[in-house]
Amino acid sequence: MYSDLATLYERAGRIRGRQGSVTQVPILTMPNDDITHPIPDLTGYITEGQIVLDRELNRRDLYPPIQVLPSLSRLMKDGTGVGMTHADHPALAAQLYAVYAQARQTCILASVVGEEGLSATDRTYLAFGDRFERELVAQPERRAMAQSMEAGWQALAGLPHSELTRLSDAQIERQLAHLSARSDSVAMEV
Repeated sequence: MYSDLATLYERAGRIRGRQGSVTQVPILTMPNDDITHPIPDLTGYITEGQIVLDRELNRRDLYPPIQVLPSLSRLMKDGTGVGMTHADHPALAAQLYAVYAQARQTCILASVVGEEGLSATDRTYLAFGDRFERELVAQPERRAMAQSMEAGWQALAGLPHSELTRLSDAQIERQLAHLSARSDSVAMEV
């Protein structure tokens, strides 16, 4: 099946007599939303990335309803960082993914024991998960990279610094100074 799928995708991307490439966006539906079904699973090995949509996020009117954790790009690591985006981009993205993964696990725990059975840190993870989905995943209008990074830093601001293990102390201190300077300028405007 892998060879058959690869052949189909390669055939769909060729134009005889023309140079260049064609970007394909194969759209797959999965039986019972099973991402491990052979077709989506094997397609994941062939393509350079996948975007997984989520019915629950859609029901909550979050657009685009992208399920962040199973979505991936094999090219992202080669296209981010110094000289391409922002020096802090790779570490910030890794931190956001890690904290969001913890927030999703905490959400499952809360469904079993209830929010009142969670620790204070666990509740900050729940708050982060909600904020991450509303302010980073949902993008009602186009947003520049700097705005997305700012939203990421803002979402992380509610967590204890000891939980930010994917960021260097220098990155955290630089961001704290930036947030402090920004809040001072807002206070002066008022």
